[in-house]
Amino acid sequence: MNAPAEAAAIEFTLDGRAVAARPGETLWDVARRVGVELPHLCHRPGLPPAGNCRACVVEVAGERTLAASCCRAPQPGMQVRTDSERAVRARRTVLELLLADAPGSAELKLDSELAHWAQRAGAAAGRWPARGAVQAHAAPDASHPAFTVRLDACIQCTRCVRACRDVQGNDVLGLAGRGGHARIVFDQGDRVADSTCVACGECVQACPTGALAPANGAYARRAERVVRSVCPFCGVGCAVDLHVRGGRLERVDGAPGPANDGRLCVKGRFGMDYVHHPQRLTTPLIRRADAPKDPSLLTRGPDGRPDPAALRAQFRPATWEEALDVAAAGLARVRDAARAQGLRGRAVPVAGFGSAKGSNEEAYLFQKLLRSAFGTHNVDHCTRLCHASSVAALMEGIGSGAVSNPVRDCAHADLILVIGANPVQNHPVAATWIKNAVRRGARLVLADPRRTELARHAWRTLTFTPGTDVALLNALLHVIVTEGLVDEAFVAQRVRPGDLEALRAHLQAFSPEAMAPICGIDAATLREVARAYATAPAAMIFWGMGVAQHAHGTENARALIALALLTGQIGRPGTGLHPLRGQNNVQGASDAGLIPMVLPDYRRVADPGARAAAEAAWGLPSGFLPEEPGLTVVEILDAAHEGRIHAMLIQGENPAMSDPDAAHARAALARLQHLVVIDIFLTETAALADVVLPATAWPEKTGSVTNTDRLVQLGRPALAPPGQARADAWILEQLARRLGLDWDYGIDPLGGAPEPGSGIGRVFDEMAGLMPALSGLSWARLLRVGAITHPVPSPDDPGHPIVFTERFPTADGRARLVPARLVSPAEDPDAAYPYVLITGRQLEHWHTGAMTRRSAVLDALEPAPHVSLHPALLARLGLRAGQPVRLRTRRGSVTVATRADEAVPDGVAFLPFAYAEAAANLLTIAALDPVAKIAEVKHCAVAIEPVAVDA
Repeated sequence: MNAPAEAAAIEFTLDGRAVAARPGETLWDVARRVGVELPHLCHRPGLPPAGNCRACVVEVAGERTLAASCCRAPQPGMQVRTDSERAVRARRTVLELLLADAPGSAELKLDSELAHWAQRAGAAAGRWPARGAVQAHAAPDASHPAFTVRLDACIQCTRCVRACRDVQGNDVLGLAGRGGHARIVFDQGDRVADSTCVACGECVQACPTGALAPANGAYARRAERVVRSVCPFCGVGCAVDLHVRGGRLERVDGAPGPANDGRLCVKGRFGMDYVHHPQRLTTPLIRRADAPKDPSLLTRGPDGRPDPAALRAQFRPATWEEALDVAAAGLARVRDAARAQGLRGRAVPVAGFGSAKGSNEEAYLFQKLLRSAFGTHNVDHCTRLCHASSVAALMEGIGSGAVSNPVRDCAHADLILVIGANPVQNHPVAATWIKNAVRRGARLVLADPRRTELARHAWRTLTFTPGTDVALLNALLHVIVTEGLVDEAFVAQRVRPGDLEALRAHLQAFSPEAMAPICGIDAATLREVARAYATAPAAMIFWGMGVAQHAHGTENARALIALALLTGQIGRPGTGLHPLRGQNNVQGASDAGLIPMVLPDYRRVADPGARAAAEAAWGLPSGFLPEEPGLTVVEILDAAHEGRIHAMLIQGENPAMSDPDAAHARAALARLQHLVVIDIFLTETAALADVVLPATAWPEKTGSVTNTDRLVQLGRPALAPPGQARADAWILEQLARRLGLDWDYGIDPLGGAPEPGSGIGRVFDEMAGLMPALSGLSWARLLRVGAITHPVPSPDDPGHPIVFTERFPTADGRARLVPARLVSPAEDPDAAYPYVLITGRQLEHWHTGAMTRRSAVLDALEPAPHVSLHPALLARLGLRAGQPVRLRTRRGSVTVATRADEAVPDGVAFLPFAYAEAAANLLTIAALDPVAKIAEVKHCAVAIEPVAVDA
């Protein structure tokens, strides 16, 4: 949708002086900009104006009534007085009336806006009697673990309603009753815990009085420090303000960052207390000589969950000197034996898994350590199990694995296609921007085997048969190429010659009529959606791991790329391709070279120039780095299982939970001669280690992260590490020195913030020197600006949120159209395993649960695993919701309670993978995409067997 032409400034007078309003400004906006403070309670920047509290009224010459400045637009020649006796008296009276209705707000919230403005206006409490409204007599609602509701402090400003409805798009809060009986309600007057509230906390942050407040009482205590940082969970990269008191994290607020503009989800706002969990690792650990590695301990605890005491009993505490010496010696022993045998490259029996949950600098140091100390590219991280297929297809098709447009660019889209993603659960703040775009008028097409939460906002919902993504997408492409919907000019200018004709020939067999029986979507709907996407002035595609985590994941992404290229829906605002990244720094870790086939900035290891540049920067002999790519995640564990990988270094990853066919992965880890794990908890993977080194959590460290939008942001430490925990980067530097590398960055072991030219800053600048995308971004500049979107090619470049505007980063500047083959899932249902298992995340938990299941609020909201089944399937199994079933595949079985969910197709089971007592990856298949080597964890055959329950 095209933006309207910019309007001219409006000139008027404010308190006797000439001022000019900028387009879109209200009287309140202008007053604030020129230094005139007006009380405001119902108004809050970022929320639609309401004008119902009347605390900001001003007098306009010639008008009988006072005007609410927060929702009044200036007019040319208007004469406005904020300081007239009538306006001042009216504002003071309003505040006194509100004080009568909410007398205890200052005790509930120390920075109560009502108390603040009352004091500024000289409003006296007790001048008026309370209205005796219903809310004054309402009992507090403390049913929810995240926040409490005190209607006796509510002034009915409706900020919470607008925050819920207009910002988050959740429509839970409303206003019920009339007159003195009016009150704020959740749904139909339900308790918060019984409502559809998702605990994003937007209402809590918006409330001016403490009527909505964190359950831990943080609003009643003043923070000693507030530190601006970044959320450590999903790839959206929300800016946060960390409130610290007494060395503990008291509360988290959303900050006005480029990705979130103050918004947060339940994890970001209420889930960071994991940093204080008593199971934090605080001392280096070495495996006891009499404690052999035993994967069965991971399923032998209470309710099938690992017993922390039993896991800890395998280790003895050690000093840092001893632990680092033992860790490095074991790695060096394997390396030296390999060198004696003349082994190079992927044949070196050492490998490493780095982390997408740490900083860019840590990821860079990790891959540098593996490559420099061991002469191998056997280094990978979680992107192999998340978006490796997306990156492979994007690199092949357009020369870059990065997203083309940021999430918030959907504000300019006329049509949004979301496929194989559930952003409401996995990227909640990103979902709010999509919902806002729909409210503005964009059409949303939702394509997923499950009918996820975005379906109620969708124009068309395509609940296709699991595993048939390519059939659906090729049908859309068929319509585009056969109905004259190709943007011929764009293709001629921006796509490799001959590709269109080859693709056109390939698509002849994929008519909607032929694909409808395969994908389960009728031909008419497929044609309608294809036409809508192709003819939209601006259309944007988001996809998630439902597209990527398949043996045909690269084919899926190839088809999505073709959709954008054929229609010219890329390189402009509101268009483009956006694979939603799952972890807070999976984009940055990939940028930094934590991938076995590329060096920093995706420079291929087979490229002699790229290898020479890295060798020069790292002080390595010419020809030291091998040209052969290393092994990927699943390949590394297969090699460990077969005895070809003898030692591993793992930082912040938990493959014992996250990798497919987890029993196989656990056995492989247990067979290693030497395993060193750097982490903050004794995870399932750390429990199989020889040495465990306690690291820092994100709120305890300095570093940069790069979100799903390519936005590089600065994280700052708010807390000191517990006990003897030390900064991950310092640990890597210490290991490097013991492995013979002359690293001397001077990294602070406690994770403190360095000045330019030292510590983490030196690491960043070295990394940027190898990355053309960051060549214009120094650590000093990042400290100054806090956030910038790469590529940043020069020191004065502002960054580029939208890329591929004129050419693609390929040799000839053109993109490639690659036909997507119709490939069946590796394992379809049969008589023995008659159902389909889909795995994924849920709102309250994240990744393997190592962090979120140690958050009091998040664990209280979802304390136990469940499998979601359609009610019809439950009925055929003779079960009621809540009864247990055994899920059994060819790789293993788990027992888990059932949950009725009409959003799940009949014949399909959906299992979250955050629960160790019902680890989904004990069931999944390790079939790999042949191009990207990503595992098909989104589809396998499963049997569902009722479990007898003792009477």
